[in-house]
Amino acid sequence: MRKNRSNFIAYSVLFVLIVAGIFMLFSSKSFEREKPLISIEDKIYWNLTSPLLVKITDESGIKSLKISMVDAEHQIILTNQNFEAPMEVLDINLSFPKTGFQSQKKGYTMSIEAVDASKWGFFMGNKETKNVEVIVDSKRPEINILNHSYAINKGGSATVVFKATDERLKELYIETNFGKKFTPSKFYKDDYYASLVAWPATQSSFSADVVAIDYAGNMTKSKIRFFYQNRNYKSSKIKLDNQNRFLNEKIPELAAQYAQNHESMSNLEKMKFVNENLRGANEKLISDITSKISEDIISEFSLKKFYPLKNAKAVASFGDHRYYTFDGQNISESWHMGLDLASTKNASIVTSNDGKVDFAGENGIYGQTIIINHGFGVFSLYGHCNSMAVKTGDQINAGDHIGATGVSGLAMGDHLHFGMIVQGIEVRPEEWMDNNWMKDNVVNILNSSKKMIDGQ
Repeated sequence: MRKNRSNFIAYSVLFVLIVAGIFMLFSSKSFEREKPLISIEDKIYWNLTSPLLVKITDESGIKSLKISMVDAEHQIILTNQNFEAPMEVLDINLSFPKTGFQSQKKGYTMSIEAVDASKWGFFMGNKETKNVEVIVDSKRPEINILNHSYAINKGGSATVVFKATDERLKELYIETNFGKKFTPSKFYKDDYYASLVAWPATQSSFSADVVAIDYAGNMTKSKIRFFYQNRNYKSSKIKLDNQNRFLNEKIPELAAQYAQNHESMSNLEKMKFVNENLRGANEKLISDITSKISEDIISEFSLKKFYPLKNAKAVASFGDHRYYTFDGQNISESWHMGLDLASTKNASIVTSNDGKVDFAGENGIYGQTIIINHGFGVFSLYGHCNSMAVKTGDQINAGDHIGATGVSGLAMGDHLHFGMIVQGIEVRPEEWMDNNWMKDNVVNILNSSKKMIDGQ
């Protein structure tokens, strides 16, 4: 009896171990059951000249891959590979075969077959197949630049209107030599677009091309031929010393608010933190907010000149490149990307145009800040406010009181930091405070473009 009981226990333990072993074996990565994932659309457009990317992924790794192209008469193998070391991620760049096919045909079928290294399916692995419809499209998009501002100033703005057509248009933007891409708005009628562009004061040169790309990868570029007007901006040296209120009062105040380790920092270290790290974060916030473009169709442009502060005097200019020195050494630098206006203490700030408040809150060196979206990629900014009479999301009308001037942020004296921004680029406020400039460079360009479109 005791022997039978011992045998039963032994067999039971053995059975449990076998079951556990089988479970562990089949639940392991080696026996995974997921088919490879072939990342490509069921229907694609190909210009037959650019490489075509096919991405395949699998947990146990791809051990073989076969891709072929088929038309009504031929089948050609594009790739047929076996991998000694299975690949979890495969990025395959396919080229159209130079022989065996006629590229004039309008379509093909691409067959993709991938097998993974899993031991599932009696060690055969998981197989995935996918047939892709390939539509041949070798025609480039068409771009016709209809009208644009005659000139653009360094630090300033300009307008361009153009027509872009393609049955399968995927991307449309204005590319600059410094990496910024401006997003055009739909203008007036189908296939027409308009955009403001900006030349940053920090960039020594400017050029811009309208770029159109279709789903097949065909690209067209067309240069916007502005007359480029260079402009020299002020360069200032600001001397700091141990008796300086800016270095010993204002900087520590902001560092205490925003720097985690401010207590262990010297005043010069606090200065670098505020003027570089904090400023960088604040300017990124402004850029992020003002880079968002509405998808509304532009037909009219009714903005009037901006005049935010009555009887104000300019106390600091736009584009001032400031160098901060201590004991004769440069310790930090910055660009002043606004126009400082001052009148009386706590002076009323009034908006000159309708818009939507996209931001109203604290923003580091700018203090209490209001950013208003006026459409067509145009934003106005009001910094160093003592108080704000609006909140984020408010719709406002021309003539509304939106706040009062103050000394919040990095301001030493009561004033308004007034900025104008075009699609994330801070530009010369003076242009937007001049009715003649706005008429010549924006309003007239759009109105004359509509007449051209109507006449076509």
